[in-house]
Amino acid sequence: MKKIAVIMGSTSDMPVVEKAVNTLKDFGVSTEVRVMSAHRTPEAAREFAINARANGFGAIICAAGMAAHLAGAFAANTTLPVIGIPVKGPSFDGMDALLSTVQMPSGMPVATVAINGAANAALLAIQMLAIEDAELAKKLDDMRAKNTAKVYEADKEINEKYSF
Repeated sequence: MKKIAVIMGSTSDMPVVEKAVNTLKDFGVSTEVRVMSAHRTPEAAREFAINARANGFGAIICAAGMAAHLAGAFAANTTLPVIGIPVKGPSFDGMDALLSTVQMPSGMPVATVAINGAANAALLAIQMLAIEDAELAKKLDDMRAKNTAKVYEADKEINEKYSF
């Protein structure tokens, strides 16, 4: 099975990134977590992106706040799928990161999840790997079935408590 790279622009992003890492771990997906900056370590980020496919990665998740150019810097240097997590920052409630991540030029796609949407970033990466991995696809189906059952149970409880 291919690995997933989880890259954050700063260790301050770890509380958000941890949700992606935990989701990947729950699904048994091998993960490498790194800190790289599009602005402060551009050479290291470029080198990692260029070699990611040869190093066994199937997708790259990038989390960054504020200017949030990390996902775009990775996308510019690999043809692997890149998923951006815009991280909520102090100035614009994460909208700056969202717009920086989602507004990529034509030919340079970055899949973008919600602000602080790390769990969905991990699930999207897992879905990408599951295209060719039946065991991973089964785990996704099982997770969705559990989530569906939880909603039906919540509906039943609310209906019984509040309906008359």
